[in-house]
Amino acid sequence: MRSQASFAPLLEGFFTQRLMQQRQASAHTIASYRDTFRLLLQFVQKRLHKAPSTLEMEDIDAPLVVAFLDEMEKVRAVTPRTRNLRLTAIHSFFRYAAFEAPVHAAQIQRVLAIPAKRFTRALVPFLNRQEVDALLAAPDQRTWSGRRDHALILLAVQTGLRLSELTSLRQEDLHLGCGAHVRVIGKGRKERCTPLSKNTRAVLAAWVREPVRATAQPLFPNARGGQLSAHGVHYLLAKHVAVATNACPSLKHKRVSPHVLRHTTAMDLLREGAEQCVIALWLGHESIETTQIYLDANLELKQRVLDMTTPPEGKPGRYRPDDRLLAFLKSL
Repeated sequence: MRSQASFAPLLEGFFTQRLMQQRQASAHTIASYRDTFRLLLQFVQKRLHKAPSTLEMEDIDAPLVVAFLDEMEKVRAVTPRTRNLRLTAIHSFFRYAAFEAPVHAAQIQRVLAIPAKRFTRALVPFLNRQEVDALLAAPDQRTWSGRRDHALILLAVQTGLRLSELTSLRQEDLHLGCGAHVRVIGKGRKERCTPLSKNTRAVLAAWVREPVRATAQPLFPNARGGQLSAHGVHYLLAKHVAVATNACPSLKHKRVSPHVLRHTTAMDLLREGAEQCVIALWLGHESIETTQIYLDANLELKQRVLDMTTPPEGKPGRYRPDDRLLAFLKSL
């Protein structure tokens, strides 16, 4: 048992032993946790005037962590959801530290007791069919990049793949024969196969016949044949939304992201009568409860339920203004 523990070796062990070896965390998870600790260490260096490599475990206490999270919200203007993601990464490290540095158990428990911030959960944003059609028509298919973008957006809307799943697809993950489907290793390193519609299959079959730009390139490469970055996908999507807005003005008031396309897939499945468990399986959700957000957002489904019920009868009342003196008192 260590009488004291330096922070640096503990953090290195957390990434190499816990995340990479034991949990075999995805590259996305590792990158997210890495970014959290880079921001935390930059904050600590400014606050304590100590180099990150010289920090002791006792330096990173609960008040310091709370101050870091508060600054994230106030200075960087992150949402409560992002704040909670940063806290999740910190909690994960401190649970690891509880085994490696038990002498700091009291301090560790105080950090683990920091609660996630509550926030109002907004209804999930999604696109209707007219908006999807306008977006698919926006890329100029006379160009290589336009054909790529059209195929990528179509696949995203039809399958509901996550952004990281789309950008990491390889041609060998695509099966265009009988029972056409796409295979991905999703969140939590879970493998799943998603079927392809006849139209999506035809578009992808034409796309894979395009000349390759680099050896072992991904299914949707950038101009040099490398993997598209998350920023690159957001950029191309924003470019085509701007064009699609001319044909479908309602897009002007919507923030369209790759995850909104994923929500659109779920809402389409729900409208077609797919059960909650099927949608969870289709999207690769860990829990069926995650799919509840689509039920909350589906106004059409609620309207159909209302039409099948016999609502209670009410009687419209008639407005009568208050007495002038009572109205004056009420306004005070």
